[in-house]
Amino acid sequence: MSREHEVSSPLMEALTHYSREREAAAAKARKQLGVNELDAKALAFVGANPGMRPSELAATLGVTSAGITTMVERLVRRGILRRELDASDRRVNHIHLAIDLENEPWSQLAAFDDACRRIIGSLDPQIEADLADFLSKTTMAATERVARVDALVDETSAAA
Repeated sequence: MSREHEVSSPLMEALTHYSREREAAAAKARKQLGVNELDAKALAFVGANPGMRPSELAATLGVTSAGITTMVERLVRRGILRRELDASDRRVNHIHLAIDLENEPWSQLAAFDDACRRIIGSLDPQIEADLADFLSKTTMAATERVARVDALVDETSAAA
C-alpha cells in the first residue's frame, strides 16, 4: 500500500475525524464546566472508584501528592468533590463525587462516548468483533513503534 493511499484511506480519514471530534467534544464540555483535562480524568476515576484515597488518585493520574491535594481542595470548594474521613483512621480521607456525572451538565463529559456506545450496541456482533480486533492490532502496532522511537531517542540522548 502506498503512502498516498494510506493518507487518503476512507478508514484512516474516518478514524482521524473521530479522534478530532472526540477531543473537540471533550474540550468543549470541560470548558463549559470549568474543569481542565486532569480534573475530568480525576472525576471519571473517582466516579468509577468512590471512596478512593487521594494517594490512589495521585498514583492513577501520575500526579504528586501536593498536586492532588491542591486539585481535590479546589474541586471540594467548587462542590464537585467531597471528602469523608475514614471511620477507623481520622488522618485518612476518602474522595467521593458531590455531583452526578450522569446528569446535566456533567453528563456532557461523556456524551460523545455515550453516543458511540449506543451505535456500537446496534452493530452486528461479528462486525463489532472485527472492528475491535482491527483497533486492538492497530493500537498495539502504533504503541510498539512509538516505544521503539522513544528508546532510540533515549539512547541518543544518553550518548550525547
